Amino acid sequence: MDGAPMDRSIADSEANTVSRGETSLSDAIRQTLSAPADTRAAMFEKLAREIEQIVAQTCPDHPWTCTVYNGLDGSRIFRGGVGTSLVIDPEGRLWRARNYEDFETTYRIEGNTCEIEMLRPIYSQMRQYVPK
Repeated sequence: MDGAPMDRSIADSEANTVSRGETSLSDAIRQTLSAPADTRAAMFEKLAREIEQIVAQTCPDHPWTCTVYNGLDGSRIFRGGVGTSLVIDPEGRLWRARNYEDFETTYRIEGNTCEIEMLRPIYSQMRQYVPK
């Protein structure tokens, strides 16, 4: 580095966006855990979409993303863009997972594209979220 001071407005903006997304995610998990088990997947999906919109508006260069899948066991899988997922199992329990290691995954390859076809959660490798 040349010792020049960093542009504080850029650094502060990026820190606020990351912090806002992380804080919003923590709040979404807390709210979801306090909801009845049978409503958790729908509630978390709604909250995740709200987080995407908030972060997209405040920092379009660093989006917060969440892709939703149905697990083979009836779970809902919320995959983030940074290597982690949140899984809500059929009983409504929440699990923290790694995108690749904690799932049996089948891919569909067509032409030059590769898409996830099926995901089977491996709960024994995941960490469960529990209410405080």
